[in-house]
Amino acid sequence: MMLFWLALAQIRFEAMPPPGFVLRNHATADKQLIETMPGGVGVFDYNGDGRPDLFFANGAAVPSLRKEGAKDANRLYRNDGNWKFTDVTESAGVAGEGYAMGVAAGDFDGDGHVDLFVAGVYRNQLLRNLGNGKFEDVTSKSKIKSDEWSVAAGWFDYDGDGRLDLLVANYGKWTAAENRYCGDSARHLRVYCHPKYFAPRPNQLYRNLGDGTFEDVSVKSGMALSKGRGMAVVFADYDGDGRLDAFVTNDNLPNFLFHNLGGGKFEEVALLAGVALLDHGRPVASMGADFRDYDGDGRPDIVVTALNGETFPVFRNQGDGTFRDQTFASQVARLTNTKAGWGVGFVDFDNDGALDLFTANSHVNDLVDQFEAAAYLQANSVFRQAEKGKFAAVENSGLEKAVAAHRGCTFADVDGDGRVDAIVTVLDGAVELWRNVSPAAGHWLVFDVPLGTQVEVDGRKQRMMSSLSYASSAHAGLHFGLGPNAEPRRVVVTWPSGKQQVLEKVAVDQRVSVPR
Repeated sequence: MMLFWLALAQIRFEAMPPPGFVLRNHATADKQLIETMPGGVGVFDYNGDGRPDLFFANGAAVPSLRKEGAKDANRLYRNDGNWKFTDVTESAGVAGEGYAMGVAAGDFDGDGHVDLFVAGVYRNQLLRNLGNGKFEDVTSKSKIKSDEWSVAAGWFDYDGDGRLDLLVANYGKWTAAENRYCGDSARHLRVYCHPKYFAPRPNQLYRNLGDGTFEDVSVKSGMALSKGRGMAVVFADYDGDGRLDAFVTNDNLPNFLFHNLGGGKFEEVALLAGVALLDHGRPVASMGADFRDYDGDGRPDIVVTALNGETFPVFRNQGDGTFRDQTFASQVARLTNTKAGWGVGFVDFDNDGALDLFTANSHVNDLVDQFEAAAYLQANSVFRQAEKGKFAAVENSGLEKAVAAHRGCTFADVDGDGRVDAIVTVLDGAVELWRNVSPAAGHWLVFDVPLGTQVEVDGRKQRMMSSLSYASSAHAGLHFGLGPNAEPRRVVVTWPSGKQQVLEKVAVDQRVSVPR
C-alpha cells in the first residue's frame, strides 16, 4: 500500500498573484558585479498572528549605493491569509538604507519577537522587532560593522550561552571606481567580470553579549584566518558533538566548513572533510546552500548550487567527520548540468517523509548566450526524492511556466494547508509566489521552536535553523511530512541546552508550539 501511495504522489505548484514587490538591481552599462547578486528574501511571523510574513532586500542606485525613493525600499508584507498581503514597510520602519543583499531572521534579544539582520554592500542593518508592528534600527548601538560587501548572514548560538550570535558572509573587495572591462570589446559586449578579479575577504563572527551589543570575535575565534568570496552561510552539528558548525559557500574558491571546537574557537576543515571541492578537485561557482539530512540517516548533508556545466554539488555526511561527493550518485549531476542555480532548499513538498530539492535558477551573466551555449533566463526546478538518496525530475510541476532571472528563495506553508510553498525573487521583476498544490500529499506536523532546537519524528531528525538558500532566511517552524499514516506520533524535542522533552501521541496535521 505504501509503495502504491508513493507512486501516486506528485509535486505541483500554482503561481499566485505577487504582493507587488519588484527587485531593483539598478543594472548599469558598466556591469558592476553587485548588480547581478541581490535577491535575499526572508519569511517569518513578525506580528505573532501565526501567519508567515515576507521581507525582501532591495537594491539601490549604482555607484552611489543610495536608495532613490520608495521603489528601492526593502519591503515587508503582512500575510492577511488567503494569499493576500499588505505592504507594511513604512509603518514597520524597515525601508532600509543602501544596497541590500541578504536577510537573516532570528530573535537575537530573546524577547519572543523575531528580529531581522539585513546584509548589504558596505551597509548592514540590525532591526529589532519591538512587538508592536514596528522595528527599531539598532545597528549603531549593536556595534555590528558595515565595512565589507556582505552578501548573507545567519543566526546561531555557537557558544551555548542561550543567545543567538551572528555570522556574516562577505564576498570580496569592490569599488565602483575600480571596475574593469570584461567581455568582448570588438563586439561591444560587456559582461560581469569573473570573481577572480575581486580579492577574497574574511567572514565576520559577532558574539551576542546579551545587552543589545555584539563583540567582533572573527579573529579570536579563528574564522578571520580564512578568506573567501562568501555567498551563503548555513549551520548544523555535522559531527554530533553538540556544537553548531558553519558551512560557507565561496564563489570560485574552495568552500569553508568551520568546525566548532568549543571554547569560542573554530577550525576550517572543509578540505579534510570533503566539502571544499567536488571530487574533480576544482572550485565551482558555489552560491546557495542547505545543510540538512536529505537521506534520513540522522546526519546533516549539504547541497550547493553552481553554474551551467558545474552541476549542483551534493555532499553526504559519512558519520565520521567526513562527507562523500554524491552529486552523481544522487542523480543531481544529471538533473542540473544545464542549469545555473542560486537559491536552494531540501523540502518535503509532497509530505511523503522524504526531502525533495528545489532550486531557483538563472545564469549570472545576462549576455551568456553570446559566449556559450547557455541561457540567462531559466525556470526554477523541483526534484523529487522518489528513492532514498536519489532524486528524479518532476514533469509538469508548474515551475516551467516562469522563465526569469531568479535569485533568492525561501519556503513556508504560507496558507496553512500543510503543504510547503516557495517564494522566489527575480532581478528587475516581480517576486514569484508558488503555492504548493501537490495532490495526494501526506499528513504533516509543524513545530514552532527556537533556533537551534532539534525535533525527531518517525526516526527523522531536523534542527530549527533559519538561514538557507542564497542570502535568504526561513523562520516559519520545522515541517515534517508523515506520509499516509494518520496515527498520532511520538515526538522527541532536544532543546539547545541539550535537555530532552518527549511528547506522546501528538495528533497529525497541526502546528505545534512546544512549551519549554
